[in-house]
This record gives sequence, structure tokens and C-alpha cells, in this order.
Amino acid sequence: MKKILGISAFYHDSAAALTMGGKIIAAAQEERFTREKHTPDFPINAIKYCLEEAGLDINELDAIVYYDKPLLKFERLLETYYAFAPKGLTSFLKAIPVWLKEKVFLKKLIYDGLKEVGNYDRKKVKLLFTEHHFSHAASAFFPSPFNKAAILTIDGVGEWSTASIGFGDGNNIVLHKEMNFPHSVGLLYSAFTYFLGFTVNSGEYKLMGLAPYGNPNSNQVVNFIKIIKENLIDIKNDGSVWLNQNYFEYATGLKMVKDKKWENLFGFSRREAETNLEQKHCNLALAIQNVTEEIVLKMALEAKKITGAENLCLAGGVALNCVANGKLLVAGIFKNIYIQPAAGDAGGALGAALIASFMNFNEKRIVDEKSDQMFGSYLGPEFSEREIELMSRKAKAVFKKSRNFDELAHEIAAKIADGNVIGWFQGRMEFGPRALGNRSILGDARNPDMQKKLNLKIKMREGFRPFAPSVLSGDVSEFFDLNSDSPYMLIVAPVKDNKRLSLPENFHDLPLWDKLYFKRSVVQSITHLDFSARIQTVHKETNPRYWELINAFKEKTGFGLIVNTSFNVRGEPIVCTPLDAYRCFMSTEMDYLVINDFIYRKSDQPDWQNKDKWLVKFKMD
Repeated sequence: MKKILGISAFYHDSAAALTMGGKIIAAAQEERFTREKHTPDFPINAIKYCLEEAGLDINELDAIVYYDKPLLKFERLLETYYAFAPKGLTSFLKAIPVWLKEKVFLKKLIYDGLKEVGNYDRKKVKLLFTEHHFSHAASAFFPSPFNKAAILTIDGVGEWSTASIGFGDGNNIVLHKEMNFPHSVGLLYSAFTYFLGFTVNSGEYKLMGLAPYGNPNSNQVVNFIKIIKENLIDIKNDGSVWLNQNYFEYATGLKMVKDKKWENLFGFSRREAETNLEQKHCNLALAIQNVTEEIVLKMALEAKKITGAENLCLAGGVALNCVANGKLLVAGIFKNIYIQPAAGDAGGALGAALIASFMNFNEKRIVDEKSDQMFGSYLGPEFSEREIELMSRKAKAVFKKSRNFDELAHEIAAKIADGNVIGWFQGRMEFGPRALGNRSILGDARNPDMQKKLNLKIKMREGFRPFAPSVLSGDVSEFFDLNSDSPYMLIVAPVKDNKRLSLPENFHDLPLWDKLYFKRSVVQSITHLDFSARIQTVHKETNPRYWELINAFKEKTGFGLIVNTSFNVRGEPIVCTPLDAYRCFMSTEMDYLVINDFIYRKSDQPDWQNKDKWLVKFKMD
């Protein structure tokens, strides 16, 4: 039984994952421990956690695998600057010293980082490197329920590759086709993220959430799509793309696009962060979302053509575009689709470990064609009753402890039905960007004011952003046009017609905020402007406590779904520890906090009205 540690680090979303005998034991992002969102730092804390969870030290590991090949990236950097010379000299002079000092000597950086984790014998450490998109592919295929599957990975850029099509068969993965830098769907989407005033590498999901505010009947949207296709991108039949570098700066510059040229193209200047959103911004978001969906569908068709497979596995940052995933599902190109819940760079750590397990050491892979091997993505730390009690003493927190979980579930379900907002902290923390019922903030989806309350008073984020439903797996077809599971909140599907309310004929012409607060569904707070929802199906087998809570809510209200958003405020990573949760609870307008069997009511807490005492300022993302 081989014990393997996978690592991703030094770019963004550093993480660690540990496997034993091919089984995933633990995985976590470093940001959860350091409280710095998307941190690129070596994942010292995440590695410590993984080793503790497995009961190992570094010397007992059979291999440590890094998710990337840095010398190939260095080659790409040099060749890119050479190809674009003399442009990009300023960027070159900034980047090369960093690469020479750090990235080229990555082995030393890793060895030094491991010293921070604990003492070890360097002679016993077997350090391996795998390619970026291979790590993505492995992270999706090896935990999937499929013995054979096509694999599609799409992101910004790895070493050279920006997308790949492969085929997984048992313990083996072969990559058949790749698209290379500077031509990239991920970087195209990030360029629009930048132009519309959001932060690259963290604001892409905001762009996706903004798109439904665009007017689908607008000539401006049609015109924007035409401008994009005629000037910025050439989409080939196989889904590969060619990006016109005359309009972009990411290859050699210090920003994503040439602002003046984009201003001339679209008729308005780059939106500054935090300034008012206008209809033109929404329309442009809808245009690039539509273009992205077209590309993803063509890539999927090409994957089908090359592999002939009936199953598809997805990974890479673009696989987090759950709207495109929903369109792909409806298209019916593949019989089954599996998406890695940690599809971004964090998941690369897991993929790297699994490559070593199954391809280097040829360990037995478990496949049952029904369940994946991610264990609901609940792969992070959990905390004991004693640790929760010690936190409560330190914080001078007032709580009551429930006698049994059935009693707790019915009590909290009633609180949600009465309009209260609940901080819900249970068991092991999720791996990946989504809170899936263990580090979540919960509310009543029927409450028409819940979206506004959650965004402005609790999450402290932009009011336009949508919220997702957690729905009992057996009830999904009652509320949504979805005929498959979506356990990782990675598929968007339409709300059923019988749950919708009529909209006025001039709805798309209304101002943005009027559209947002117009009642459009009986489950208003999870229904986006286009009558869609980003769905999490909750399964009793993977999360019995969360399932029981929602079932208790159903018994009380007849609705087997609730609002679920991640337990954090804007700019903050999802909470990890009980103290993280209590601090977030006290600094916002949440009404109740539940940590395992402990219930905290806001008005019972000492000095509960003094939110500033607990407030931590995070960098806005």
C-alpha cells in the first residue's frame, strides 16, 4: 500500500492531498489554514493536516508528487518573450529574476518547505513531477465512477497546454490532443473578467453570475458576440481557438488586455472595481458566456469523436463554469458526465498523487460505475467535542448542546422556516471552492428577501450575486429540469415551469436592481434571473446530517430544499476551524451558529451587538 503526497503550490490555490493504496485519505487548500484566499504559498499547513489525518510522517511516504513541470513553464516563458520581442521587455525584466531565483530551483523550494512541516531524511524522499494538464485529467478520471471515459481539461495555462482531450482506461490515461498557449479559453474568459472590473483568478464566477442580467433579446448582445468572433477569437470546428494577440497583453505584459483597443471595440472603457454595473456590462458578460459555452460544446464533440466514449470527465478551472456544464449535460453528447469538485489548481495536488498511485505504482483502482471516490469531497479537517468546548471558553461563547441530532435537526429546520440565517459547521471540511453542507450558511429559499439579506448583511458582497439550492436528491425533479445528480454544485439547470411566476413583458428592459428583486419564483432566493439555479443534490449516503436537516425542513414546510452559500464573508476563505466560524458568525448578522451538536444564538452572546470586535478585514476579491 503506497503512501503518496500530492502538492500544488507557487501559482494560486496551493493545496495538498494524500492517498494510501489509491484511496483518498485527506485533501485541503492552504488558504483555509492561513486565511489568505487563493494563497500561492507552499502548503505547509495543508501537508501537516494530511500527514496527521493519515498518521504518517514525511519519511514514511513512498512519493511526493508536484502537480506541474516548472522547467517546461520556464521554457514557455522564454520562448514567448522571444517570439514577441521587443514587446514585453518590462514584464520580462520583472519575471525572469523571480524564475531564476525561485521557480527554476523548485526542488530546493519544496525540500525547504518540507523542513517547515517536520524533520525528514532527504535520502528517503522520492520527489516526482507530472504535467499540469495530466494532473487535472487524473484528478477527474481516477476518482470517477467510470472504468473508461473521455477526459476534457480546460483552464488558463499549464506549462504550454491550455486545454487537452484524453482517454482514461482503468489505470491508464493517454492525452490525445492539446491546445497551447497563448490561445486559451480560460485566459479569454479571464480577460473579460478583468475588463468588467473583477479580479482575475477569483472573479470569473462573478462574471458567470452577472451574465443572466444581460438581455438575451438585445441587439447589443448579438453585436458583442459578433465583435468577439470577428476581432478577438477564431473558433475552429474542433473547439480549438486562436486568440488575436493584438488585443491582449497577458503573454508579455502586466495586465490581461490592451484597454484602449477594447474600449474602441466595445464602445466603453474598462469598468473600475466596485463602480456601478450598467446594462452594457451585463450584456457583455452574457456575450462571452455564450461564446464560452459554444467552445466547450465543440470541444466535447471533438472528445467524443476522438475517443468514442460514452462517459466524460471534466477538470481545469473552466470546468467550474457550471452554466456551461449544464448546457453540456442537456446536449446529450455523453451518457454520463463527471466533474472534479476541486477542478482548479488545488485539485492538481490530488491528480498528481493519483498519477503516482495508479500509473507509477499500479495500485488497484476501485470502480463501481455508480459512486465516485471523493467521499462527497469531505476531505478536510474535523473537530472534536472537546476542541469546540475549548474554543467556546476562549471566546466566552454561550451555547447549548443538543441531546441528539434528530432534535437538533428539527429545531434548526424550524429556525430556517422562521426566516433565520444559520451558520452550519459539521464534520470534515470540503475540498474545493464549494461549501457542500459542512461549512455552509443556510436560509429559506422561499423567502423573497433572503438573497438580499445574505448578500448585503452577511456575505457583505455584491447584491447581484446568486445563491444555490441544496435539494434532497430524491426531490430534485420536483423543482428543477435535471435528470442527473449534481452533488458538487457544478451544474446549472432550469427551475420547473410550475415553480415560476410570470414576468412583465418589459422585464429585460428594467434596471438591474429592479430585475433582481422582482418576484419570479416560489423559491425566489435560489432562482436566478434566467430561471436557472446552481444545484447541489444532497445524498444521505455521503452527508447524512445535512440530508436529515433538509428532510426535517421538508417535513415542516413541504419543501425539500434550502439556500446554501459558503461560510465566509467576501474576500475570506471558507471557514476551517470552530473559531473561524464563531468569529464570522459574530461579525455578521447571522442569527444562529451550529457547530456539530452545539447551538449558539446570537442574542445570547456577550457584547453581541459589537460586530467590529470580531471583524477581520479581508482583501476584496
